[in-house]
Amino acid sequence: MLAIEVANLRTRAGSTVTSFTVERGEIFGISGPSGAGKSATVECLAGLRRPGHGTVRVLGLDARHDGAELRRRVGIQLQHAELPGKLRVWEALDLYSSFYRQPADWRELLDAFGLSAWHDTPFAALTTVAKRWLAVALALAGDPEIAIFDELTAGLGPEDRHDTWSLVERVRNRGVTVVLVTRCSVEAEVVCDRVIAT
Repeated sequence: MLAIEVANLRTRAGSTVTSFTVERGEIFGISGPSGAGKSATVECLAGLRRPGHGTVRVLGLDARHDGAELRRRVGIQLQHAELPGKLRVWEALDLYSSFYRQPADWRELLDAFGLSAWHDTPFAALTTVAKRWLAVALALAGDPEIAIFDELTAGLGPEDRHDTWSLVERVRNRGVTVVLVTRCSVEAEVVCDRVIAT
């Protein structure tokens, strides 16, 4: 069964028309330059934006009409997301978990994604890579079937980038379908099972 079916999607007037499918359990890449509509596309997949034209079905749901249910079943790390500077790592995970009827165990996410050493650290004091790994854990707080990562490794050095690629693989190994948005063609080739260019 397909996890995602997109046909003739246009996110705004004049934007490129996109069609693709995503299989359950794969890491699917959406690659392209800045401003190509990658973020708008995945916001449609997560129920955060209504498609301007075309059809988007995610987990059998219509993204145009079932946004609330999609937000319960799809986790997303947005490209430009910040938390209050004084919010501690464990508090953020506990807070995000409280938004869902059947959340993941945030303590297990803390351990699984290398955040134990930072559990009591305020968000403002985290390194860039720790902030990204926290974003991954927060995207999984609702125990989603699909996780979307938007430019997850932007601004990271080579070593941190490679460690984060391994982190994405661990997400897939948990049985989660992954959609990875990236401008980096090497990242798309290394991490993803399939890639479309926008």
